[in-house]
Amino acid sequence: MAFIHKSKDFRLLTLDVFRGLTIALMILVNSPGNQTAYPLLNHAVWNGCTFADLVFPFLLFIVGVSLVFSLTKSVEQKIPTNILMRRIIKRTLIIFLIGLFLNAFPYHFNFGTVRYFGVLQRIAVCYFLGAVLFLTTRIRTQAMIAALLLLGYWIFMSYVPVPGYGINLTEEGNWAGYLDRLVFSAPHLYEKIFDPEGFLSTLPALATTLLGNLTGAWLLTKNNFQKKFTGMLTAGFLAAIAGWIWGLNFPINKNLWTSSYVLWTGGLALILLAVIYWLIEIKKWKNWSKPLEIFGLNAIAAYFLHIFFLKIQAMIHITRMDGTPGNLRIYISEHLFGWTTLQNASLLYAVSYVIFWLIFLSILYRNKLFIKI
Repeated sequence: MAFIHKSKDFRLLTLDVFRGLTIALMILVNSPGNQTAYPLLNHAVWNGCTFADLVFPFLLFIVGVSLVFSLTKSVEQKIPTNILMRRIIKRTLIIFLIGLFLNAFPYHFNFGTVRYFGVLQRIAVCYFLGAVLFLTTRIRTQAMIAALLLLGYWIFMSYVPVPGYGINLTEEGNWAGYLDRLVFSAPHLYEKIFDPEGFLSTLPALATTLLGNLTGAWLLTKNNFQKKFTGMLTAGFLAAIAGWIWGLNFPINKNLWTSSYVLWTGGLALILLAVIYWLIEIKKWKNWSKPLEIFGLNAIAAYFLHIFFLKIQAMIHITRMDGTPGNLRIYISEHLFGWTTLQNASLLYAVSYVIFWLIFLSILYRNKLFIKI
């Protein structure tokens, strides 16, 4: 069993703020007002890491941190392991099915075209495996598993020839894409020849979650605040540097979720978490964090609703100002922000969309309505 010490304090504002910041950034990245977003808010086409490419690994990282806190609390309350396992399985299935619904809505409610992979599906799988490993193994074992996943993935992807392609890390010729096409036909894959949330790349994504497990365990030790902060900051810089160096051999790549990408983004997540921890837990500067806390406390609602209503806007077809076909999102962007450049209009729409959901979630917060799974 892998809990750390006896403690009644399992609520850490830092975690809610980090989660909320990640969700707010996800909405910003997912919601450009047109097709001319700033490059940093677009995902890297293949190799490389933009601002947008940090959001998903940050989310998986905080899933690992949070599950350690919640499961440690449950264990100290002496809730039997079999009951915890049922809760974990139930939560996993609900998250997975929500992701499947968002993929299917509104035009793909059939088994011939539905995309089975997805962001929430990957979160569900990584949460399940991370939670089971935390309940059944020691933290040291979880660290070893994470290291083996990263090393094994690197060796397999970089040194084992892909049938018909050889040793290849291109969009079509890599092992991840090859296995995705082997399991599912093209209509089921996001990019048709590969899926950025596909089967094989979920293994190193689990390593991202396990980095969160290790961080959660560190935060639950009896070390003082300053030592915890220093430890996270140091580990973050070391991981980011290691990821950057590894990227010279095994490129940093979100679509493949390469081992270098895990360390680079995991390191940056640790650094950001350490900074937030220093501001909130050590300096006690908390007033600035309320909007992010509101996002963090209703993260699943924010994720589902912002995607759902982006799709609703895409369904409403409205002619653009130049007479070409468009939709409600582009219409709003053009009529509210048409006075500026296309890139600025795209950004202003996205910022407005974030603010809209902050207002909505603030209403839920004031009424103490929190959607939990």
